[in-house]
Amino acid sequence: MTLLIKGERIVALHKSDDVELPEGLKTVDLQGKYLMPGLTDMHVHAQELEQVFPLLHVVNGVTTLRDMDGSPFLLEWRRRIEEGRMLGPRMILGSTIIDGTPSLWQNSPVPHVSVRNEAEGREAVRQARAQGYDFIKVYSRLSREAYFGIADEARLQQMPFAGHCPDLVTTAEASAAGQASFEHLYGVMYATSSEEAELRERVGEITLRPDTLTGYNTWFQQTHAVEWDAARTYSSAKGLQLFNQLARNGSAQVPTLILHDVLDRSMDLDMDDARLKYLPASVVAGWRWQLAEIYLQGRSAEESEQRRDLFNRRLALVGQMHRAGVRVLAGTDSTTPWVFPGFSLHDELALLVQAGLTPLQAIQSATLEPARYLGMQDSLGTVEQGKVADLMVLDANPLDDIRNTTRIHSVVVRGRFISAEERREFLSDLETLAGSM
Repeated sequence: MTLLIKGERIVALHKSDDVELPEGLKTVDLQGKYLMPGLTDMHVHAQELEQVFPLLHVVNGVTTLRDMDGSPFLLEWRRRIEEGRMLGPRMILGSTIIDGTPSLWQNSPVPHVSVRNEAEGREAVRQARAQGYDFIKVYSRLSREAYFGIADEARLQQMPFAGHCPDLVTTAEASAAGQASFEHLYGVMYATSSEEAELRERVGEITLRPDTLTGYNTWFQQTHAVEWDAARTYSSAKGLQLFNQLARNGSAQVPTLILHDVLDRSMDLDMDDARLKYLPASVVAGWRWQLAEIYLQGRSAEESEQRRDLFNRRLALVGQMHRAGVRVLAGTDSTTPWVFPGFSLHDELALLVQAGLTPLQAIQSATLEPARYLGMQDSLGTVEQGKVADLMVLDANPLDDIRNTTRIHSVVVRGRFISAEERREFLSDLETLAGSM
């Protein structure tokens, strides 16, 4: 095939035997390569990696991001990228996290808004709209009153809302209220258990210790036992009923399997992963601390085996949702420890195939389906005339093996061609920059 690009757009796509190129064009011979759309990561956090974050995605063919906790510096990033003053992916920005009181991020530097009631929840939505964010991010400890107030205000303000399914709200209720996407499978296991009522009582009794650095570690440790019992009491009938409702409502799932792979199987991680060299030493040190103090602290050998089993059950759950017609979107939750910006989206695609998607369906979960979810299918998601030239060139066919998405030759970002040589230079520069930070 021959692809013609003018500015940011694909202006023509022909079989190479059928086209004569005008003189004066810049041409690139990619014969024998494979061309596919640039990838979209539907769940990222950019806070810790300001200087290296955009390029780490670009060199990995990730050309669109949905950031799940907005901040003023991200609004500025987006302006600079859209004005051509900074090389980076397209950015869809969520609001600052809106959580209950106390928040999982109490006593932490993670930006968040804690709301106590419906009125405060509605005001948080209005502020997010005024600040210029694209959607509302809801979180785990919201009260029912605050959550449904946020849902209604988001509708009034014509803003989608997405995020965690709060502990005190069922997945079915949240889907009916219009939550556009659900992250990390939180709540789905409870909702598909034959013992849901008892499990929800236990979730409602979870308390956050005020003497910890954040509430997140105590919440994470307490929810494991509930998730484990939920997974062991999975009801296929309840699952099918819920999944059919999610599919009818268009409620998307962003399972972030790579996140669960890391957190469930932290004890099995490669602590010397070669990709660590692209991250500042302070970030790597923070990651090691989080693994030790939040995720592995107090974990017994028995719990480790449970978590390995639990991860396999998560894979099965995603496969069941997909087969029931639920929209599955690829996301990573970078920068959770050992979830690498850019790189880990390829790991997520491989895990989605392991869960039961075909390689093409996994690719679509990071291309066509995000474009449809975002209402940007006229510009993104496929390689077609008239669409934005966000592209990835591969050395091998990803339909033969999904891992071939990592065999990146070159990248095109909004019509800007990044050759194999320039891509290698970017990676070398990122390594040098990380080493100096």
